Amino acid sequence: MADKELNLVKELGEDIAKAPVVTKSGLIYGLNDKPPVVEAIFVAFQHVLAAFVGIITPPIIICTSLGLDAANTSYLISMSLFTSGICTYIQCKKIGPIGSGLLSLQGTSFAFLAPILGVGTASLQRGDSPEQALALIFGVCLFGSFVIIVLSQFIHLLDKIITPVVSGTVVMIIGLGLIKTGMISLAGGAVALAKNDGSFGSFQNLALGGGVLFIVIVLTLSRNRYLRMGAIAIGLAVGFISSLFLGIVNFSALSQMSFFRLPVPFRYGISFDFGAFLPFVLIYILTAIETVGDLTATSAVSGEPVSGGVYVRRIKGGVLGDGINSLIAAVLNTFPNTTFSQNNGVIQMTGVGSRYVGFYVAGIFVILGLLPFVGGIFQSIPQPVLGGATLVLFGSIAVAGLNIVVSAGLDRRSMIIVAVSLGLGLGVVFAPEIFVGKPPIFSNLFGSAISTGGLTAILLSWLLPKLEETALVEQENPV
Repeated sequence: MADKELNLVKELGEDIAKAPVVTKSGLIYGLNDKPPVVEAIFVAFQHVLAAFVGIITPPIIICTSLGLDAANTSYLISMSLFTSGICTYIQCKKIGPIGSGLLSLQGTSFAFLAPILGVGTASLQRGDSPEQALALIFGVCLFGSFVIIVLSQFIHLLDKIITPVVSGTVVMIIGLGLIKTGMISLAGGAVALAKNDGSFGSFQNLALGGGVLFIVIVLTLSRNRYLRMGAIAIGLAVGFISSLFLGIVNFSALSQMSFFRLPVPFRYGISFDFGAFLPFVLIYILTAIETVGDLTATSAVSGEPVSGGVYVRRIKGGVLGDGINSLIAAVLNTFPNTTFSQNNGVIQMTGVGSRYVGFYVAGIFVILGLLPFVGGIFQSIPQPVLGGATLVLFGSIAVAGLNIVVSAGLDRRSMIIVAVSLGLGLGVVFAPEIFVGKPPIFSNLFGSAISTGGLTAILLSWLLPKLEETALVEQENPV
């Protein structure tokens, strides 16, 4: 809605001005709108549900690989949630130059999983205890956070390289790369797949996940704004209740969790090894690029600009926020934090892009971190239910990336950048066997769709000469 139109509405009276208006971008509440508390909390829970599994999965995998006991595993999961709350508040609030000021959630980054496991395994092989391995991991992650902090100050100089075509391609890769995770969850989850006991892909799992997916789709298309905002939460609730009747909800983890837990900075100590640190440098740089893509997608789905001064300042603050938040994460005994892309799908589905919702999300994560028992309830949601809800979210992210690319104008050069980046980025995921027999650094650096596809997009954007038709488009549509 244009400013003049908004001012006219305000002149008609406070009641009309406070009424939610569906904008041209499809939003019910824009970036700086303040939804009523009940509605804000309702939407916030959907963001929490979308991000919860992504936040707790990396620490679970890392703890299992290091052989940590249940008490330490539970503690690290709680700290991951608690830290995500603190970091989400910083990102949404924008404290000075730190943060994007967008509805952007922070959570444990999957991108660091491979190098962290590599450092931890090497530490154990040297005879260190699991706790000493954690001290080395947190030390490397702490010093690595300064890579992003420094890089954030030069992000604005990369606007000629990180163009909308590049950032849009990265967003597409993020969404397409996550679809596999969503589909595996819908079919029963990674544990069921590993067991190979016939439960993965069973008709029960497919019906349950497919039912949740159907509910989310129908409610998202509803004209009732409350049903639209609650599509994900309602879908998950129906799926969870159905799971209770089917007897597949597992509450066993609750008995092993304490009711309340406080954070203890540097609980495991801290150490450093330069050789272990090197693989992290590029990963931090790539996650900064990923953050640019995530925040660009958040801006797009929130009806905010994806170019110009305001956009650049938000990106710069968001990347700086990533660095500061990763530093905080290391201090609070958890792993590097970065912006979460799946929550852009929640914004699209609910039509709520208000950053104030992020404050409620942050509060919920902090509470979940302090109350492990409450977090355990979320952990008990069956994988097919989560998969049915997240699959459509991940697809929405890919569509958001496509919109960014299309908005920049597709010419032959742009099509080559997108095509090659998607091909190589998704190719390494579909055929990971190409890294067999290669030094571990190759799989660490290029084993993910984001790293390979993102680097490809940047290099092609930098190296490929602009075509005449591209120059004409830029002259006709100056930024």
